[in-house]
Amino acid sequence: MKIVADENIPLINEVFAGLGDVRTYAGRSITADQVKDADVLLVRSVTRVDKSLLAGSQVKFVGTCTIGTDHIDLTYLKDHNIAFSAAPGCNANAVVDYVLSVLVVLARQQCFDLASRCVGIVGVGNVGSRLKARLEAIGMRCVCADPLHDDQNIPGLVHLDELIEQADIISLHTPLTKTGSHPTYHLFSRDNLLKLKAGSILINSSRGSVVDNAALMKVLEERSDITAVLDVWEGEPEVSLPLLSKVTLATPHIAGYSLDGKIHGTRMVYKALCRTFQLVESVDVCTLAPMVDKLDGTVLDGQNAMLAAFDLVLKCYDVRRDDRAFRQVMVAENNDLAGSFDELRKNYSERRELGVTGILLNGSQKKLKSLLSDFGFKC
Repeated sequence: MKIVADENIPLINEVFAGLGDVRTYAGRSITADQVKDADVLLVRSVTRVDKSLLAGSQVKFVGTCTIGTDHIDLTYLKDHNIAFSAAPGCNANAVVDYVLSVLVVLARQQCFDLASRCVGIVGVGNVGSRLKARLEAIGMRCVCADPLHDDQNIPGLVHLDELIEQADIISLHTPLTKTGSHPTYHLFSRDNLLKLKAGSILINSSRGSVVDNAALMKVLEERSDITAVLDVWEGEPEVSLPLLSKVTLATPHIAGYSLDGKIHGTRMVYKALCRTFQLVESVDVCTLAPMVDKLDGTVLDGQNAMLAAFDLVLKCYDVRRDDRAFRQVMVAENNDLAGSFDELRKNYSERRELGVTGILLNGSQKKLKSLLSDFGFKC
């Protein structure tokens, strides 16, 4: 079996080499010539998989180690009897960790109490539903909308207009769609952006084009009260430097880039491939993840529990680190923006999730232990 894969899929050789000959390439530049004699194609979100890549090839299985499928022509695969698997939910916890880190940073910068803010969650799939559960556990009020069901009266969901009216913070977790009764392409158009409440925070870690980036740029010029946080960008790997300068926190599409999430994606596609070809699973992918050192929370004994929890969230993952690295590279003189964007993702430092990170605590820190569990730590 010949397997062509994105070089950024973690453990690609350790997991798949036992199934055949594995050849890896930069995901954004995989060519039709490279896949023409492959039986299996394994990608991440940067590879467009369609007729232009697969026509004339012998590919029988395509797997994407990501939750999204907008880079895959599913109709073409179905019409040509090519089996397919995605990895829905694989990095959901990582994205939730990203949003929590953003909220902790902004709460400190802007001096607000998380419990005083209403969060609007747009898209309640794997990520949105887990985000809601964690935010409510730490005392935040959530209101949810799902564009894919906006014309249905589903309990627990409101229409998007109502969400925008109520929410102080809006976090986007919807797939990118351009068809259907409620497409998400430019869901946050100029009109919707102008409807945001005074002092609103907008976080997009879904797909760049869910927000009209040109419109966002103009609205941010007109309304200094809005805080924008972008992990995804229209036209990426190209990034608008003027927009970057207006965004409070900016990262290169890494919200879901925890090591744990990526390994989980590898595991899901590996299991699907074995099912498709009726192969015996010879690798337990979960055992390949390295151990995680515990964080020392005992030094925070006696502190306010919420503030101590904030410290530990940022010790585990501080989004400002990624923001600084991104800006430093993007504004460098004579910079290749697209190349630098991809290099940041390719060489992203190892990041572990809250859910696999243990905390050392004293017996007297019961309130903090309970709160850390609500945040998602392993307690």
